[in-house]
Amino acid sequence: MIVAGGGLAGLAAAAALGSIGFEVHVHEARPFLGGRAASYPVSPSDDNSERIDNCQHVLLRCCTNLLDFYRRCGVADRIRFFDELYFVRPGGAVDVLKRGLLPAPLHLFGSMVRFGALNWGEKISLVRTLLAVRRERNRSGLDRITMADWLASKGQSRAAIDHFWRPILVSALNEEPERASALPAFQVFWQGMLQSSNGFEMGVPAVPLAELYSAALEARLGTDVRVHLRSMIDRIDPRDGGADFYISAVPFERIESLLPGLGLRLGRFEHSPITGIHVWFDRPITKLPHAVLLDRTIQWMFRKSETYIQAVVSASRGLIPMSKSEIVALVHRELGDYFPEARTARMERAHVVKEVRATYSAVPGLEADRPRAETRYPNVFLAGDWTASGWPATMEGAVRSGYLAAEAIARATGRAERFLLP
Repeated sequence: MIVAGGGLAGLAAAAALGSIGFEVHVHEARPFLGGRAASYPVSPSDDNSERIDNCQHVLLRCCTNLLDFYRRCGVADRIRFFDELYFVRPGGAVDVLKRGLLPAPLHLFGSMVRFGALNWGEKISLVRTLLAVRRERNRSGLDRITMADWLASKGQSRAAIDHFWRPILVSALNEEPERASALPAFQVFWQGMLQSSNGFEMGVPAVPLAELYSAALEARLGTDVRVHLRSMIDRIDPRDGGADFYISAVPFERIESLLPGLGLRLGRFEHSPITGIHVWFDRPITKLPHAVLLDRTIQWMFRKSETYIQAVVSASRGLIPMSKSEIVALVHRELGDYFPEARTARMERAHVVKEVRATYSAVPGLEADRPRAETRYPNVFLAGDWTASGWPATMEGAVRSGYLAAEAIARATGRAERFLLP
């Protein structure tokens, strides 16, 4: 069996099928695995160069299939979980989101009523609206409206949207509430914030992503799995007999050239970008391990070491036309709005990564166009976070799609295997 694409979707499919005895060959065009969740040396010509992630990738406790994939690969112990999320306002005031004594879905109630960014009326309205997510999560028509439309119908204030709903939604969906469908947005808040008391806990890789998805994992994916780096598959012909089965695990913009004639509805698919800004200071600027940054361009800050900070801007359309120097100056200035030490700290170096094709844009009505794993060819299957995985364009969605493709291939051979976890 051949898998085209060594991102999370392709690797998940390979890991699942390898575990039940399939001989799998994963072909990845680049010299590293992980797809858009990857890392690389800052100075490629230097063998000892520091490796950085293209952008900070995180997961939540509710990402059951991604965690299962990490366990399969033997790297689950390299994820560090945090049970507190920090929201920082300009000036440095910090609000903490953490689990309280009440059971789900009220486990975050205590934190929310202490949010200094909201007044008492906004806090009560916020809790009521979160509970409305629980009541209305299965209602019809959510994919016909934006999340901003739904929040407006519940009377959410601008402060509540900007200081709670927007930061979480943009980070999870890589899209603004004014553009994002309410359907995947509901999923984010229900499964991540309400369904269980620990679903919101955030996992951050403790090592560069390359160490999670390196070719060294080949042996752990299964004895019959082989990884081929710098090996690009330009075209798949289902009738050439080169393999019993094929899985296309490439982004949606490549699928037509790889597999023409599938008849997919891709006309409404478009990209949403993410920009990661890596900065190294001459001194520490904060002791927080991470933080949501409110009311500015930067949305998240991750302290990678004492002096190394990674800033993240999701749905970063406004940064794409800006130069590196302009973006770095913006980030330095905004970090100083939250952390006074950054105002006098010297920025020793900086690196900007623009992922223009980071994810698809989860606009209303798109869910019906996401294809299933099966195609019109009985030996060709699809995987990728843009397919009908049951999740938005996340690492969890990518792994789910790989597991679904693996299940479909197992069915095609008369085997009832189940890889997808609830």
